[in-house]
Amino acid sequence: MTKFEEHPTVKWWRAQATKNQATSTVALNSEVLRSLCLEAGADDVGFVEIDRPAIADQLSDILRAFPRTKTLISFVCRMNRENIRTPVRSAANIEFHANYDHANEVARSIVRTLEQTGVHGMVPGASFPMEMDQFPGKVWVVSHKPVAVAAGLGHMGIHRLVIHPKFGNFIALGTILIDAEVTEYTHPIDYNPCVECKLCVAACPVGAIGSDGHFNFSACYTHNYREFMSGFTDWAETIADSKNAYSYRQKVNDSESASMWQSLSFNAQYKAAYCMAACPAGEDVIAPFLSDRKAFIQEVVKPLQDKTETIYVVPGSDAETYVPRRFPHKTIKQVSSGIRSKSIQGFLFGLPLLFQRNQSEGLNAVYHFTFTGSESRQATVIIQNKTLQVQEGHIGRANLSITADSKTWLAFLAKEKNLILALLQGKIRFRGSIKLLQAFGKCFPA
Repeated sequence: MTKFEEHPTVKWWRAQATKNQATSTVALNSEVLRSLCLEAGADDVGFVEIDRPAIADQLSDILRAFPRTKTLISFVCRMNRENIRTPVRSAANIEFHANYDHANEVARSIVRTLEQTGVHGMVPGASFPMEMDQFPGKVWVVSHKPVAVAAGLGHMGIHRLVIHPKFGNFIALGTILIDAEVTEYTHPIDYNPCVECKLCVAACPVGAIGSDGHFNFSACYTHNYREFMSGFTDWAETIADSKNAYSYRQKVNDSESASMWQSLSFNAQYKAAYCMAACPAGEDVIAPFLSDRKAFIQEVVKPLQDKTETIYVVPGSDAETYVPRRFPHKTIKQVSSGIRSKSIQGFLFGLPLLFQRNQSEGLNAVYHFTFTGSESRQATVIIQNKTLQVQEGHIGRANLSITADSKTWLAFLAKEKNLILALLQGKIRFRGSIKLLQAFGKCFPA
């Protein structure tokens, strides 16, 4: 057997080591790197250093995925706009998934080329996140949107999508982590391409986007992502709860079953994304809107508004109230959001996402939570004037104080534990009016 040091591969590497070491600390030329990315198929690109304050909240996740990260390459790939604008959702979904696949191939091509120069990179993925062992927590490695904003590729519109100054919101975002610095980094552009026309507000079938800029995450998530993650869980539990095929068909019609099969077979299908379809912002996009606004609304927005379709809502949610008032021709179907917190941290993090501000109307109260047992935590939740604040520790004077064993509280939220029994066992205790607990629950229908 050949001795380790005499092995051909080892000898070759030793011969290259000195030469590679001399060039390993040289920063990549930003213009050359930009050209490489564009030649690989990106439509625009920017560079962000790992210690940029704007992405500090992602630092630990990024370094856990690729500890040698020094630079984030952020890039965009344009979509075919008319495929997104059509009310034909199959065409829109083909465009979404095809462009995500394209963005991933662009990233992989860039990394392969860089590797030949001694620079190593990691591709977190431009398509749907896959770290499902962490669900319902953060299931993605990199949040592409804030990275793209930091890199100067646009700003977030009121619909919470990144709008590129030239291509509008018809883009897929990608990020690459590399272990080299670049000679020049890019920075946010000095204006927001969003023209605040509010067409996204008008087009959204569940009222998730408020004209005042408020965003109802729960409403968007429950409908648009019906065949993803939690929606799939809700569907699977519907099957489990059905006594037989007839019972199942009373809850899920043939079209819905076929649609779920389509998502399982040909990538998960988005139900709406009308906010993206209606957006006229961006230099390449805005001409029809500015030329004839009425015609633009008639041709792009109204077909989405007029579409006859099933809208998925959580019972007791703001969306359930909004749909029949705004779109009486659309059919409402009550479903569970499927979101269940696995931890007290997840419960507290999820409160702003699940909060239904219109259900809180008239409620002005301070709640003190004290969690014991496997997770020890204190928190204050303030609901007033249809707004929500979640703070660490006990702040101010509470109108209702709740002390709960953490596991019991999570089981209660998941409807696996009876509240009365938990109160009798002393696992959950409260001081104050029980009506405030009921009012609290109304703000977070599941």
